Formats: sequence, C-alpha cells, structure tokens
Amino acid sequence: MLTKRQNLMETIKGGNPDRFVNQFEAFVSQPGFFGIIWGDPVSAQVPMGAMGETYVNAWGVTISWPEGTPGPFPVHDKEHKVIKDITKWKEVVKAPRLDFPDEDWDKFKAMLAPVSRNEVFKAVMIAPGVFEQIHYLMGMDDCMLAFYEEPELMHELIDFITKWELEYAKLLCKHYQPDCIFHHDDWGSYRSSFLSPEMFEEFFLEPYQKIYGFYKENGFELIVHHSDSYTANLVPTMIKMGIDIWQGCSTTNNVPELVKQYGGQISFMGDIDNGVVDKGDWTPELIEEEVRRTCETNGKHYFIPNLTQGGPLSIFPGVYDAVSDEIDKMSKKMF
Repeated sequence: MLTKRQNLMETIKGGNPDRFVNQFEAFVSQPGFFGIIWGDPVSAQVPMGAMGETYVNAWGVTISWPEGTPGPFPVHDKEHKVIKDITKWKEVVKAPRLDFPDEDWDKFKAMLAPVSRNEVFKAVMIAPGVFEQIHYLMGMDDCMLAFYEEPELMHELIDFITKWELEYAKLLCKHYQPDCIFHHDDWGSYRSSFLSPEMFEEFFLEPYQKIYGFYKENGFELIVHHSDSYTANLVPTMIKMGIDIWQGCSTTNNVPELVKQYGGQISFMGDIDNGVVDKGDWTPELIEEEVRRTCETNGKHYFIPNLTQGGPLSIFPGVYDAVSDEIDKMSKKMF
C-alpha cells in the first residue's frame, strides 16, 4: 500500500495510485491537527482570529468575524480602509516585520514533530495571497477600479507585496525546510474570475512565477494553490506559474472537462462545493451523492476529491469527516 504522499504523487503524475487521495490527508500529519504549517512569528501577526472577534492585523487591516458566518473578512468602510487613495499607498502601507530572532521561530517547531516526510508532505501555508492582500488593504471596489485607472501604481503595490513574501519565504525555508507550499489567493467568485485572463496575466503572472519559482528552486516538490472559485479561464496561466495542484475548484468550473484538457500539466482538488453539502441540514445521503458524482466523473488521475474549503475542516460539524468516509468507500469501489 502506498503512503499518502506516494499515492498523491502517483495521482498527479498519471501513474498507479491505489486509492483516491482523500482530501487533505497527504498534508495532515495527525487527526485533529491542521497539519499544514501556519505557525511562525511572521504569520502570528496576521491571525485568522475567532468567530465574534474584530482585530487589526500587522498590515493595519481591520478583520471581523461576525457570529454565524463562515469566516473572517476585512472591514472596508471609509474609516477602516488602509489605502483610501491609491496614489498615496506608499505613505500608509507598512509590511509586517520579518526580523524575528531564531528563538521566536523555535517556539513553533513542536508542531513539526509528527511530520514524517515519507508519509505526508511537510507543507507550509501562506494566506492571504498577493491579490487578496491588495483588496484587504483597499477594498474590492477600489481595487478593481485601480487596475484600470492606476495600473502603474498597482504594479508597484504588487511588487512591494511580492518582495515581502519572497523574504518571508526565505525564512520559512531556513527554519522549516518544507517541501510543499499551500498558498491561498482567491481569484474569482463562484461564477467568474475577478479579472479577465489577459489582465490577470499582465498583473500576476510574473509575481507568482517569482514566488513559486523560488520555492521550486529551494527544493519544494509541490505547489498547491487554493482558490475556491470559478477560475477555469485562468488555468493556462496557473500552469505557467508552476502550480501543481489547484485546490478549491468549484463545480462551476466543469472540473471533468478541465481534467481531460489539462491533466498531466496541472491537477485539480475539489469539485465538492461547500455551499452544497456544508450546511446545517446536511445529510449522509446528500454527501454520498456528491462524492459518488465527483469520483465517477473525474476519474483516478489528476484529480483529488475534496471540499472546496481551504483547509481540512468544514463549517458545520461532521461534514468533512462524512465526505472523507464516502471517499474511502468510492476507493474500494473504483480501485
């Protein structure tokens, strides 16, 4: 029997997997443990927070997580926006510090103890990504307008964020020696990408080639990018960026067609929409139906069945585990 890591590599290389990769199993080292490393003195300055909290992170962004909602999001009224005028972004945007002593990094290393590189990937997580960081700072409306009205300034801001992330990447490599990056950056809504493919490539291809190229040059075997959205039209650019797995691809992307068209160049992880199954009135029958559909229509290669959520969890208790159980059942039927 292949290890979880080996089985994933067989899957994305079109080899001989002996079962479906079950959601995030190849990145999670023990039950109940997030597994993907998102713990260090740098990321601690930009926490996800908890439901009911409002706080200001190290970028100066006010984050709120109202009760009863799926997750946190920036507050973007006039008072709380960091960038109120894109022409003055250099005056107000201050990146989080990176100059932490080694002993501060050492405090987080206990989480690495369970990781067996033979069994799973030693994965680190980055969130938010470059695009998200821009609209976190200025709001989505102002962000989208600025791509048209002030493209040179947007290139400058993107370059500033990219350079900071590359310096952060050097520290992750130095202290953790990971072999997989799990990178969040939502590039679309449920039905469309936020930018046209041409504009997206103009602004984000080079920055992400630098970021993902750095990781590949420093021994990373796997680049996993999370975008739980429609971004099928951006897949050719994702391939140019060096992405190995697109995690979060919703059903609106027609994932089976993407697997047929691009399998072997990139793999797809998702196709079980949280909005469909991750709800208060979920049933085992509904989850069985969705898991069976996605496994049968996407097949054994270049595809990983998974909730589109950006981590090994669900909003409503029991959903993630129920999906995992059904994937195991489909492995027994199809392999």
